[in-house]
Amino acid sequence: MNRQSNLYTIIYSVVLVAIVGVVLSVVYQALRPRQVENMENDTKRQILAAALITPTAGESVADLYAEHISESYIVNSAGRRVDTDVDPFTVNVSEQVKKPFDERLLPVFLCKTDAGEKYIVPVYGAGLWGPIWGYIALDKNGNTIYGAYFAHQGETPGLGAEIEKPSFRDQFEGKDIFAADGQFQSVLVVKNGQEPSEGAWVHAVSGGTITSQGVQKMLKNSLEPYTAFFNEISKGKEAQQ
Repeated sequence: MNRQSNLYTIIYSVVLVAIVGVVLSVVYQALRPRQVENMENDTKRQILAAALITPTAGESVADLYAEHISESYIVNSAGRRVDTDVDPFTVNVSEQVKKPFDERLLPVFLCKTDAGEKYIVPVYGAGLWGPIWGYIALDKNGNTIYGAYFAHQGETPGLGAEIEKPSFRDQFEGKDIFAADGQFQSVLVVKNGQEPSEGAWVHAVSGGTITSQGVQKMLKNSLEPYTAFFNEISKGKEAQQ
């Protein structure tokens, strides 16, 4: 075949593309298990971070997760466990938050810490430039926040991206998500000088107004469906006293 002909060029290109495609497919399949493991470990790291647990040098995130997360399950908006084969770890929270409360699958992770057992739940919302998400750890009273972890996809460095910094998320520790009368109140994120006289609140990120508002909306939308579950936890605690 004439190597200078158009037909040769076309055949050569098709064969080359096919070979490259096969090689890339083989490489992808070979690396896929490691990619999945890395993504799972990152999620485990985030869950543990909400409970103020971070791996030290030489510690495996997977081992640390297995050590501290004693149980995980799914509840519904009525506060009851859902009998399902769905793994709480794999629930797509970004899809669940779009549904009505009574249709959501609500993951719960029970975590053992030096300060006792904590209930960890995921939160998901929207920032200025993309999604924001995280995890909230509550004390066994089902009310007081023990720790928080937040992350983002593309918020502005030095502004909205500050939600992932300890200076912002540490403010949530010790805040109650229920008012004194037992009504769900969540946590407000307010500007300096606009602090309310009542309720739980934290200071917003300076210069990150929209992202801060996104965190406030995210917490309310993500935590409110758990109200019945948190109330059941509180009742159980009172019954033990």
